[in-house]
Order: sequence, then structure tokens, then C-alpha cells
Amino acid sequence: MLYSQIIGQTEPKLHLAKMVREERVPHALLFSGKEGCGNLPAALAFAQHLYCSDKKENGPCGVCLSCNKVSKLIHPDLHFVFPIAKNKEVKSSNDLLKEFREAFLQNPYLTLNGWFSEISAENKQPIIPVEESNDILRKLSYTSYEGSYKIMLIWQPEKMNAESANKLLKILEEPPEKTIFILVANHPEQLLATILSRVQLIQFYDCSEKEISEALMEQFNVSSEVASQTAMLAHGSYSEAMSLLNENEESISFLSNFQSFMRLALRFDCGKALQWVEENAVTGRERQKQFLQYALEVFRDCLMYNYGAKDLVRLSGQERQFLEKFAPFVNQKNYERLVEEFNSNYYYIERNANPKILFTDLLLTTNELINLK
Repeated sequence: MLYSQIIGQTEPKLHLAKMVREERVPHALLFSGKEGCGNLPAALAFAQHLYCSDKKENGPCGVCLSCNKVSKLIHPDLHFVFPIAKNKEVKSSNDLLKEFREAFLQNPYLTLNGWFSEISAENKQPIIPVEESNDILRKLSYTSYEGSYKIMLIWQPEKMNAESANKLLKILEEPPEKTIFILVANHPEQLLATILSRVQLIQFYDCSEKEISEALMEQFNVSSEVASQTAMLAHGSYSEAMSLLNENEESISFLSNFQSFMRLALRFDCGKALQWVEENAVTGRERQKQFLQYALEVFRDCLMYNYGAKDLVRLSGQERQFLEKFAPFVNQKNYERLVEEFNSNYYYIERNANPKILFTDLLLTTNELINLK
């Protein structure tokens, strides 16, 4: 991975290159930024720069043996820890390393949802269990294979349970010689304060609409109009932009499901409501969360539409046509309660609440709110 392959992020890329050039690399770094901003591919580019045998002023050469190993995620001194869905066959990241390599090489802007979709674990909760910390201690106790740094890259460290995080804290306090930890996080506020105090923060920012648009045109050969519209909807996330570009049918699917939900909420039909709940309760937690997030986007756009700020409405095509008819049902009287209800359901779905109970209650509550006079 080369710095030039990362969308935007000029400032952090220059800072990382300067660290390597001046040989002033901290033993623990935190690459922090929203999902899809590029902090994960930047971590690989930084590792490649450290291992490169023919370093250039602003990055790795990209052609030496070490660069090739890192680019394929097979360098013997580069270790990975990432969230898993723990079961009898999968105890730690080691058991899914091949799958992780394939997923990352296919899409360096890998998201947690995308990763769990790859391993068919959409309805499982991601976790970095305590066994991972034991593996970290074991791997870092070995001598470096190629006489250079040992790098431990931990993706999504906020998914560590308390016991695992406390064990990591111990080794961060007294790391082995020539060992570098790279923590790649989307929600650093969920990490232990004691861990945050022991890492150097590298902040990654939202990609600009221009950066995303230009990258989409270059990588996917789309028109400037499509690229600009997609970049606007992506909210600074390149992974979200790729998802929007490649999954138009998915948006239509969410629209259809949302329309069905709202029709039931408007004129409640017990039999059809129970059928909708049954169908959506088995779709998997990530899919359920995406539906709730989609609904929140629609509510927001309804309010913008009602207040005359139509240029701020992000939906288009069939979604916009639906919005024009649905917007009057979302108003000052019910908007805040609707947002509160859908947000709380998102929160509870994340925490393994029973989706049948949640969706049944949500339908009843939405029926009450949508019909407010």
C-alpha cells in the first residue's frame, strides 16, 4: 500500500512519512478517524514504509521484496488483530487471517459491516476477546524474523472486552524492543483512558467531496455528475461512496421496506404488521441497523423538504419521489420523538435485544406519532 493510493489525508500522510524519515517513530500510535476515511490503508502504507529496503523521501519504494510482502499482508513481522464472531471454530484473529487478507486486498477501505458480511456473521456481535491479548504477548515475545520492527496492527481496538483491553495496557506500558503498535480506531472514545494516554494520536479527517468525486471518476470511470452526487451523499467516507455507487439496488430495497413499514404505521393492520416483523427479525443485526439508519436519513430529509431547504435533500430518483408524498407526515410535532425512537432501537439492536419485540413496539409507537393531529 502506498500513501498515494489513499484518498486525501495529505497532512497525516506527510506527518507519517516525516516520522520514518527522521527515525522518530513512537512505540504506539492511534490512527483515529471515521469509518472509510482511510486510516486502515494508511496503517498498511506506514508499515510498508517502515519495512521498505529502499525508502524514498515521502514513502516506500513499492517494488522491493519487503514492500511486496507488506502489500500482500504476508510480512512475517507484521501481525494483525481484528474483530471476530467468536465460536467453537474461531477463537482469535489467527483463525480468520486468510479471509481478512482476501477482504482487505479486495477493498483496502474495508468496513466492519463489510468484514462481517465476508465471513457471513452479519447477525453476530464483533469482539476482540481476551485470547487475542494472549496471542499478542506470545507473538511479540518472538525474535524479529528479518531483524527489523515487529508491528502489531490492531483494527477496531474499541471492540476489545475489558479483560482484553487491560492485558493490552500492560504490554503498552513496557513494550518489547523494536515493537510498534498501530491501533486503527473509528470510536477512540470507547477505549480505556489509560490506553489513550499511552499512544500518539494521528488524526484522520473526513474526505472532501472533491477528493471523493475525483477518486470515483478515476477508479470507477463514472461521470462527473454521478461522482459529485455520490460524494455529497457519502459524508466524507470513501467506503460509503463506493457502497452508494455499487449498491443502488440496496437503496431501492431499503426504500421498499421503509414504505411498507410506514404504510403499516399509518393504517395499522395486525396481521401484516406481524408478518413484517417476522421477515425483518431474521435479516441480521447489521441489516436491521442499516434499515433504522436509513429511516433516520429519510426523517431528516423530510424536515428539510418541509422547511423549503430542498437543495439540502440528499435523496434522489425514486426516493425523492416518495419523499415528496411522505414529507407532510413528518413535522414539528413528531420529528424529535420519531428520531428518538429509531435511535433507541438502533442502540438496543446493537446490544442484542430481541428484534421482534423492538420492531413490534416501534410499529405501534410510529403509528401513534405519524397520526398525531
